[in-house]
Amino acid sequence: MNADDRSALARGRVATRLPAQDLDRARRFYSEQLGMEPVDERPGGLLYRCGGAEFVLFRSTGSSPGTFTQMAWEVDDIETAVRELRRRGVVFEEVDVAGFRTREGIAEVEGNYPSKGARGERGAWFRDSEGNLLGVGQPVM
Repeated sequence: MNADDRSALARGRVATRLPAQDLDRARRFYSEQLGMEPVDERPGGLLYRCGGAEFVLFRSTGSSPGTFTQMAWEVDDIETAVRELRRRGVVFEEVDVAGFRTREGIAEVEGNYPSKGARGERGAWFRDSEGNLLGVGQPVM
C-alpha cells in the first residue's frame, strides 16, 4: 500500500486535547511542574508543542475521569525525567495490581509493539492540575 492509498486520517497528524476546568491553574502547572510554556493561545485554549507533536489544553466544564492514560511522553531516560519532575513538585502514582506494580513510581511493562524494536517499556504516571492522567515511558531494548 502506498501513501496515497491510506485514509486522510492515516496521513494526518495526531494532536491531543486535554480538558481544563481552570485554564490559568493548568497553565501554572504545565509551566511550574512540567517546565513547558504554550507556543500559542486563543480564548479558552493553550497550544503546546513537544518533539514533533502538539497538544492543547482547553477550557471545559467537563473533566476527565482520570482512569486511563490520556497522553504520554516517550523519553530516553525515565529515571532522569521522573527525578526532574519530582524536583518540580510532580507526584507520581503508585500502582499495585495483578501483574503490574510501580517501584519508586516506575513500572516495568512487559511487551511492546514489534515495530518499535523494544522488548518492553518502563512507565510512570501522574495527574496534572485538572485530573488528567499523563504518562512518561521509556522503551526497553
